[in-house]
Amino acid sequence: MAIITRKPLTPSLRGQQFMSFKDLDKKDPEKSLLAPLNKHGGRNAYGRITVRHRGGGAKRKYRIIDFKRVYENVEGCVVAFEYDPNRNVPIALISYKNGAKGYIIKPEGLKVGDKVIAGENVDAKVGNFLPLKSIPIGFFIHNVELKPKQGGKFARSAGNSIQLVAKEGELAILKMPSGEQRTVGLNCRATIGILANADYKNITLGKAGRTRHLGIRPTVRGMAMNPIDHPHGGGEGRSKSGSHPTTPWGKSCKGARTRKRKSSAILKRRKK
Repeated sequence: MAIITRKPLTPSLRGQQFMSFKDLDKKDPEKSLLAPLNKHGGRNAYGRITVRHRGGGAKRKYRIIDFKRVYENVEGCVVAFEYDPNRNVPIALISYKNGAKGYIIKPEGLKVGDKVIAGENVDAKVGNFLPLKSIPIGFFIHNVELKPKQGGKFARSAGNSIQLVAKEGELAILKMPSGEQRTVGLNCRATIGILANADYKNITLGKAGRTRHLGIRPTVRGMAMNPIDHPHGGGEGRSKSGSHPTTPWGKSCKGARTRKRKSSAILKRRKK
């Protein structure tokens, strides 16, 4: 998917970029695979804001993605590719031989008419979903399970993939997109291939309105606040608050590690 840059006819169009959706051949989603998606504005069940800068945005419906690949050993055919407003990677509509339909996230190289299947003894080709013990070392995979039969949890966004580095006993060693190396059980399943739309990270939104369409509200600098509202606030004139950048609650936001427990599954951290 290519990036389209708008002609600078007006100030708001200067620098604006969009993804080209020429290869997405289906505009209307499958009605049987839709679910309502309610907005919460970053608030919890008590009405308190737990995630700041959320609210508004374009209305969406949720597309039910089959991360578990529930139809095992049933061959499916790729019918069409669609845009999903809830994620940055396109989705593929699969029609199975038993008459069922489902959505999967699209890997690079998958085409309309291709056959995909999930199971233990299937070929390790793009779009197939199989256990890590059946995948050759060195392959790039996505939609990787953390626990067997749980459904894919890792590498689900545009351009992402995980490399299967080695197998030791009952464990597989994975190299994550961040560079972290961790272990996962060999019975956990994954989909072969690298996810499509890798150019998504290079898009320039170009204007504040497009950020609001995504449901992201404006962010106020801590230095512009009062001392009661933020550690960086107050001071006579401009001041740097005399400390490292922190959140409103005093936690460091300059690369400090916040993971509380050490996990034996992580062999190598993403930062030395």
